[in-house]
Amino acid sequence: MFKTILLALLCVHIFALDITMDSAQDDFSTYSILKITDKEKFICQKIKDDFSVTSEVICAFSKKPSSTIKTLQNEFFRVHTFIKKDTFFISIKPIYKINLIADIFDLSTEDNVYNADVTLSNRWSIIGYKEDLPLINNTPKPDISLNLPFFMENSKLPYVGSLDIKGNPVHIQKVGDVKDYLKVKRYYKEKRYELCMSVVDDILKEYPNTLFKAELIYYKIKLFQKLDDYDNVLSNSKVYLREYSSNEDIPEILAYTAEAYAKTGMSADADYFFDRLFSEHENTVFTEWGYIYKADMLAVGGGLTSAFKFYKKALYRTKNLDVAAVAAFRIAKLKQETSLKDSAKFIDKIIDAKPAFMQEKERESKIMMNNFADEEYYKTASKIAGALLDEIDSTYDEYETLLSQKALWLANTQNKQKALVAINKYIKEFPDGEYINPINIAKDKLFFEVVGVDSTHRLAEYDKLMDTYANDTIGDRAIYEKAKLLLKEEIFSKVLDMQKVILGLDESKYTDIHELIQEGALGVMQNALQGKECKKVLVMSHDYNVILSNEWDDGIYECAMYGGDYVLAKKIALKNFKSENLNHRKKWLFRYVKVDFSTGNYSDVVDASKDLITLIEEENNSAYYEVYRYLFDTYDRLEKKNEMIETMVKLEELFGLDYKDIERYISVMSIGTARRDDNIIIKYGIKVMSIQKSSSSSAQSPYVEFTLYESYVNREEFNTALEVIASLDKIDLSKSDRSRQQYLKGTVLNKLWRDAEAQTAFINAVEAKPDSAWAKLATTAKSI
Repeated sequence: MFKTILLALLCVHIFALDITMDSAQDDFSTYSILKITDKEKFICQKIKDDFSVTSEVICAFSKKPSSTIKTLQNEFFRVHTFIKKDTFFISIKPIYKINLIADIFDLSTEDNVYNADVTLSNRWSIIGYKEDLPLINNTPKPDISLNLPFFMENSKLPYVGSLDIKGNPVHIQKVGDVKDYLKVKRYYKEKRYELCMSVVDDILKEYPNTLFKAELIYYKIKLFQKLDDYDNVLSNSKVYLREYSSNEDIPEILAYTAEAYAKTGMSADADYFFDRLFSEHENTVFTEWGYIYKADMLAVGGGLTSAFKFYKKALYRTKNLDVAAVAAFRIAKLKQETSLKDSAKFIDKIIDAKPAFMQEKERESKIMMNNFADEEYYKTASKIAGALLDEIDSTYDEYETLLSQKALWLANTQNKQKALVAINKYIKEFPDGEYINPINIAKDKLFFEVVGVDSTHRLAEYDKLMDTYANDTIGDRAIYEKAKLLLKEEIFSKVLDMQKVILGLDESKYTDIHELIQEGALGVMQNALQGKECKKVLVMSHDYNVILSNEWDDGIYECAMYGGDYVLAKKIALKNFKSENLNHRKKWLFRYVKVDFSTGNYSDVVDASKDLITLIEEENNSAYYEVYRYLFDTYDRLEKKNEMIETMVKLEELFGLDYKDIERYISVMSIGTARRDDNIIIKYGIKVMSIQKSSSSSAQSPYVEFTLYESYVNREEFNTALEVIASLDKIDLSKSDRSRQQYLKGTVLNKLWRDAEAQTAFINAVEAKPDSAWAKLATTAKSI
């Protein structure tokens, strides 16, 4: 099948694809129509299953579209696209039933249609339905039936004027009656019937033997018929039928005569002339008018069934648009009492074929229009209003009312685009009009009614409305509704992207626009907290002054500390550290200590630490023992030496010999050095060496060993001093430090009377860095 389609598309060069999908109801049954249109003709084919039921429709194009077409689906279709062998295909699969129709006729430009089975077309319609095919009477036709076109306008025949008995044109000298006769024709065409009648009477009076006497009597009958003067129709038709019985206008005169008898209540005489008309002149347009006049007579007499028969006979036999319009109008009018649905069908036929006819029957049209609207047949009511509007302008008294009715009724139909056009037209022409309030309400509702589509499509529709109707109430409403939907879907960052246009909305109408922005910022900040995006958290806090509930304080504090926003961190801590909940209070007191330490508020650190220690000192394994470290470091910065030593004792009690505290131990050793207190130095120096040994670290070497060595020497504990200084043998040192270490080692060995070993140490000291002061001391010591 694909091969066949490819061959049929060789002539396609330009691709401008348009796909539309609409839904409606026919006889309370929903159906959907999918229209596919391209500038050039393309192919669509049905794929049928084993039971000859259409299971799929495939349309093929030789060129891919410029943009991606997403998969479409509604209640009746599943539509997807694919590419095979450089050919673009559209596949339409039915949910229930499906029918394919080629749209090869444009009724706006063509005046005849016929049944055509084509392979290529610019337009294809695919109808999806459940049981019966809507709107179309799909009656099977015999194979030998004729396919004749249906014409939508009068036949146009050549006209050569009057002929003599031999069939030659009659050349008449232009005299007065000729000029006046031409006026008669012109006035009649212009529907100036009273003036036309006056001219006819003047001609007959001034030119009693005029060559146009037959034509003038003919026009008098037509004029009396138009003026509903049926008695004069009858008196003049008798003369005409008697004097000019062979005239070509006899069918028309018979029709008017029959109508006149019917209107004056003489049914038997009317029937006589109807019979003559129908039997003697069966195939004329006036016979078709006669069917209408006959039906009128029957309807007045209560014979509705027979009346419908004659109206439909006129409607379905005629090729004359005027006859068809009148017949359909009469049927629609009668159906108003029994079936508005049927009545609407005939009104639709009239408006589709000859909308101007509704204005010709203005009073009756308005009555039917309002009846349709009262019964919620808004589509037909709006069509009548539109047809009436097309024939008048804004100078008419009824113009504003009709325009508002058309707009409001269209808003209740599926045709929202036409409704919007009518609504905007009313607002533009009548900004302070009588119906402006309901018009504005309808406009607001038009694009924002609840619809069964997902949020992605709704957001896309809002974007479209914002672009199409910028600086318009619909565009403003689209902005507002999009922001609300984004918040509902928790797409908070895009709400902030719209901040400028949201804040540009009319606050008197959209009173909560600031709350929308704040809610968006709140959502962005919460998401940032959850994602540990601290920079974004701080930006949101600064730019939008977001106030989150207490549950978010932990994250805000951590981000503030991480980002160095200590003002915000302290603000959050202050809000919480006096909490009546003991655990909550301890947590925030500890955080308060941290932020004050970071900002150098050491006096506050000491006070808050003592408060926290009071709360936790009786606890085992408190999560806030870290406060002692902050307190120690604070005392260090405040140079409170005794407090440092006291706190160091507590740290060792709580944490043992923890590598985290090694520099703190060094700080206490420094206090001992400053005080020349060997006890302090030895006590904490041993701890530092123990921590380094357990952690395989030498970060504090050789400072701790040199300092500890000196204290042991001061106390004449030479063996211990030797052990400490010798421990540096296994540690990488700078040349200068190595020279010092070996010198000190040799010195203590001398004190232990281990001279040979001392000499070796002194030699090592010199070799480590010969130009160092320690090498010089070692050289001197070695020579003694």
